[in-house]
Amino acid sequence: MTGKSVSTKQLLGTVVAVQANFYRVQMDEEEGVRSSGVQEFRSSEIIESSSSPSSLSPVPCHLSPSSPILLCTRRTRLKKIGQQVMVGDRVIVEEPDWTDGRGAVSEVLPRHSLLNRPAIANVNQILLVFAVADPPLEPIQLSRFLIKAESTGVDVLLCLNKCDLVSLEEKQQISDRLMAWGYQPLFISVQNSINIDQIATYLQDKITVIAGPSGVGKSSLINSLIPDINLRVGEVSGKLARGRHTTRHVELFEMSEGGLLADTPGFNQPDLDCSPQELIHYFPEARERLAAAHCRFSDCIHKDEPDCAVSGDWERYQHYLEFLDDALAHQNQTNQQADPESSLKLISKGKGQSQYEPKLESKKYRRIARKTQLQDLQELYRDSEDLSNIFYPTLTLPL
Repeated sequence: MTGKSVSTKQLLGTVVAVQANFYRVQMDEEEGVRSSGVQEFRSSEIIESSSSPSSLSPVPCHLSPSSPILLCTRRTRLKKIGQQVMVGDRVIVEEPDWTDGRGAVSEVLPRHSLLNRPAIANVNQILLVFAVADPPLEPIQLSRFLIKAESTGVDVLLCLNKCDLVSLEEKQQISDRLMAWGYQPLFISVQNSINIDQIATYLQDKITVIAGPSGVGKSSLINSLIPDINLRVGEVSGKLARGRHTTRHVELFEMSEGGLLADTPGFNQPDLDCSPQELIHYFPEARERLAAAHCRFSDCIHKDEPDCAVSGDWERYQHYLEFLDDALAHQNQTNQQADPESSLKLISKGKGQSQYEPKLESKKYRRIARKTQLQDLQELYRDSEDLSNIFYPTLTLPL
């Protein structure tokens, strides 16, 4: 008997938020069909059960403001194999309940990129937002954010807000300076709606992470790009000239022209956890020098070595040296934690949690064993009896 194999259609979506053990999944939409008074949706990217998930593109497509969002759980099978579901993941959803807005994540498609802090998958680019004034632009702080963004391996888009507060000559000077760094900044003004449409064009059909120090207008920019999300705008502290931390979670917000935007929790100084050997490659101007010439030593860290291709006649070389000290300190700390004979030891705190604590000096703070204490007491008693016999001998009285 011959017959055709029956295929099972599976729906695709993008995880836009994680709430405890639930996942908000924005479904891909091609068209909505009303049937029996219930809105039914057909996925724009429907796969057959015989297809391999690895052959599918993990980039979201055809998302629109009318795309349905399902609150999904994770299949027990995924939990057993340790498969984590993250914001930005492309997932397969089974058993959709369009009426109650429920579903179950049954498969996570392969990721093409992954950020740890913030934890977002499939990011296409980082939108780094700084202000040219109020607060003033700090080159060392900007370099630190740029290095952290470069270390992720995704594209970096540098955006400078509040351009209406500086003159044309100052803008040109800033632009020339950053061009020498290897970046072409985009000047915007959220308050005066300058170049906001241009920003939206760069974000279209991509997953973008927006980052930068507090008080530079990140939340205001997001409100301009997505007016209906109503993010709180932080006030700038007059004493520190920096904004208050107003963003406390990671969530993907959908743009009207396509694309997803993620706001990261605000922080003033991102951590540099790269190795000393990797650091130099996160400077575009240094990469050009290394592409044109080679250092004498293969393990050169470009500090004091002779015949180094990365000489000190470029502006951010001092920034590199400062960050190199941080990278060396991080490496030493990592090596100490990995070395069992180091000055740190791993202490279990229960419930699967542990942390490193300094080791106590050998034989200085160690508690004496009870057996040893008992032996010392017995010796003390014997010594006292011997002394008693010497000074107070036992007298034998005649009967």
